Amino acid sequence: MQDPFTGRPTLLPGGAAPGRDVETALQHDHERRLEAFARLGAAAQKVGVGSDPDDDLFLWEEDQLSLLAGADELWGELAAAATAFRQRTPIVPLEAFGFPADHEDPMGEGSPRLHRIGSGVEASAFQSAHDGVIYKFYLPREGGRIGGTFDFAPGTAADGLDAPALRAEACLGSYRDLLEKLWLIQLLDGMPTEIVAATPEGVVVAKQTPGARLPEGADVSGRQPSALIPIPSRFLRAHRDHPRLAFVGGRAWFVADIHAKNLVRTADGRLRVIDLLASPFPVELASGDPLLRDWLARVRLDPAAGVLTPAHDDEL
Repeated sequence: MQDPFTGRPTLLPGGAAPGRDVETALQHDHERRLEAFARLGAAAQKVGVGSDPDDDLFLWEEDQLSLLAGADELWGELAAAATAFRQRTPIVPLEAFGFPADHEDPMGEGSPRLHRIGSGVEASAFQSAHDGVIYKFYLPREGGRIGGTFDFAPGTAADGLDAPALRAEACLGSYRDLLEKLWLIQLLDGMPTEIVAATPEGVVVAKQTPGARLPEGADVSGRQPSALIPIPSRFLRAHRDHPRLAFVGGRAWFVADIHAKNLVRTADGRLRVIDLLASPFPVELASGDPLLRDWLARVRLDPAAGVLTPAHDDEL
């Protein structure tokens, strides 16, 4: 099947819930895209091209290196990496989605083919008049940033007597952070999500299967994905809803903001995540606190592990 806006093959051709095979294919697509972007960044560094922020790499056109590709092996490697990434993340103009061209706020004008259903800090969401699929347009921010992630720092005396081992502050993210977030949504049994394209302006377009929104302010504290582990407040303070730890893809991740607005109910009654805020968990920084370091080692093996190591009766 083809996406009605880009004309390219799609794994989510309509509003119906996909089967497990499609979800597996979506996960594979996210992983291959992340690998292709990492390959592009590594090839760029070999020729002295910076990758922080990574917006220039993300929007690198295939033909940008046409004159240099044959200059030597390293430039040829970069050209091949750029082509491989563009094949998975094509650049498509906003006009293809029905938005007006040459307008200072094209999505603000709306589209006859996409009906706006909401806007947030990171993205604007629209529903396709064609098949009901939800399209999300993640908007670039200042300084080449997009989306969000977390910065971590040790707790300080200013936090008081109950100072946590770590503080997590939400901040602007990178394009890689956004790709990782959409991959995590898929891995945490969230709503099936497919990256469709990037636009020349740096907008990332993704689509999801639709679902029914929860009531405003609904309590979802006991409805978090089963893979997420609550983090004791003595270890981390984030000032974000539902801070959690997850071990995914061989790494520890910090995940938050899975509140009522970021969950929907599917036709079969399941609750599924449609958005979150995440970052790799700072394991090296956390190792500076012996209690947190010990808890991380135990909770990786047993998600129900307590803050303190259990003591045997003969040790008391």
